[in-house]
Amino acid sequence: MDSTPDNELADELLAVTGQLRAQLRRHAALGAWAAPGTPTARPGAGDGAPSAEVFDDTVVPLGRRTLAQIRTDLGECTRCKLHTTRRSIVFGVGAEDAPLMFVGEAPGEQEDKRGEPFVGPAGELLDKMIEAMGWSRQSVYVANTTKCRPPQNRNPQPDELAQCMPFLQAQVAAIGPRIIVALGRPAANQLLGTDAPISTLRGRFHDRHGIQVMPTFHPAYLLREPDKKRDAWTDLKLVMSELERLGIHPQR
Repeated sequence: MDSTPDNELADELLAVTGQLRAQLRRHAALGAWAAPGTPTARPGAGDGAPSAEVFDDTVVPLGRRTLAQIRTDLGECTRCKLHTTRRSIVFGVGAEDAPLMFVGEAPGEQEDKRGEPFVGPAGELLDKMIEAMGWSRQSVYVANTTKCRPPQNRNPQPDELAQCMPFLQAQVAAIGPRIIVALGRPAANQLLGTDAPISTLRGRFHDRHGIQVMPTFHPAYLLREPDKKRDAWTDLKLVMSELERLGIHPQR
């Protein structure tokens, strides 16, 4: 049959559709994310309802963004009440293509002052943990579930988390880590969409759309309960073994 304009157009549409489907499959492998330009709270946020988890299947992937673009979209954020008491927005630090990511709960006093996650005593311990794994702070990526310090270091509230989650989702998508270490129960609960205690979550991987999540104790907790360091090291050794299995070697 001779080629006609209608047939050519149909072929082009089929090709574009195939490309879009392939792109969506790649996006799904990293987990879903929202366009962070105008994040909004989900229904019920702020009244005690659970906030959106990082790997939320209801969020439509709209495109991969660089960390610089995500930071620009965040701007001088006033999307929740935390902006009225914070000093700094604590975005995250590290390698933009890090295979290993660490996610904590929220910035503390020192982080708020310096605008960088994990720089106080807990941060010093985290650096030692990372170095013991053969990595450096510069070769991994470190972030929090919220970008601003809650007053008196209280836990972030559901409406605050709902505003920050699209940005963490976008960071995860931009970086594409193979493993995320969730530091402490609040971070693990947000990443995994559960309210289970850290004692039942740690010690094993949780697959979230192709990304392996390893919950472990927060460094601040380990400073208060040093006898738990052995358990945390067991978790980190599992991470090291999985990275080795994936053919990913420590970077400094």
